[in-house]
Amino acid sequence: MFHPLRVTRIDRLTDDAVALSFAVPAELRAAFRFLPGQHLTFRHHDRDGTELRRNYSICTPATDPEGPAELTVGVRHIDGGTFSAYALKELAVGDTVDVMPPTGRFTLTPREGRFAALVGGSGITPVLSMAATVLAAEPRSRFTLLRSDRSAASTMFLEELADLKDRYPDRLQLLHALSREEQQAGLSSGRLDTARLTTLLPALLPVGDIAGWYLCGPLGLIEAARQALRDLGVPRDRVHTELFHAEDAPAPAPERLTPAATDATVTATLDGRSGTWPVPEGETLLEAVLRNRSDAPYACKGGVCGTCRAGLVRGEVRMDRNFALEPEELDAGYVLACQSRPLTPEVELDFDR
Repeated sequence: MFHPLRVTRIDRLTDDAVALSFAVPAELRAAFRFLPGQHLTFRHHDRDGTELRRNYSICTPATDPEGPAELTVGVRHIDGGTFSAYALKELAVGDTVDVMPPTGRFTLTPREGRFAALVGGSGITPVLSMAATVLAAEPRSRFTLLRSDRSAASTMFLEELADLKDRYPDRLQLLHALSREEQQAGLSSGRLDTARLTTLLPALLPVGDIAGWYLCGPLGLIEAARQALRDLGVPRDRVHTELFHAEDAPAPAPERLTPAATDATVTATLDGRSGTWPVPEGETLLEAVLRNRSDAPYACKGGVCGTCRAGLVRGEVRMDRNFALEPEELDAGYVLACQSRPLTPEVELDFDR
């Protein structure tokens, strides 16, 4: 369910990025209570009336048990990004935006321990919330953040992280790599590829003592970091990932895909109500459900955000792409409705599971 939230502040972070802050009315604070790392889904209608939905991660610390009075997200403009262009060029303080309460499973529940994050570009946004929250909530926690950006001028939330370092100088370790610019101190320039990370990480911190690794950013960085951590013997269940964009990922070869069933039906349960509808040839299960239940959850429709996650109750499906679900979620029977096509005549999904 979407709620109109008023923009209270717009802070320019870089030439192509802003931080948007929204007031949360007292009656909605409980509904907008969140875990560090979660995101908000925004709804906007284009000039031709087309509905757009986009997810942006919360960078605010999750430290108020009553729920937030204000929420801040970071938005970076991407080529062809309609909502990000609107946020940077048209949105003004005092405007309202339709916002869904926080969702997402890329989260860090504050607890004692040592944590580490590798982020690229706007991937810093959810991790900023994670680091600020766990350091404030757990005095015996420690956090290492290794971030990669193109240049100093393109780096988001520099001041916020500097303030956090001043607050927790002995428990927060910050390292910054620039891929296209030399810097006088710190890490040498260049991409953080698998070979470099495999050498660098053990030199920076005790890899085996890290309770949780959090990877967020572009596909190339996440794949390189995953492989480096595998090579270093890090258990898979300690590694958590969130991909921001998958445009560079190759599309699946059609000849390697199992053909979808024709004349199939999907039964979907959402908010306690169920219905059964046909799935026309070429449609995903989400598209078939949305034609009949406009309240079905979704955002990116690209297999990245995980908003449309549902439990597969009956039947078999083929997922074209999956950048959101972890192996244990797949083993538990979850699928991404936006990427799922029926392989059996009858398929049943449970969005409430």
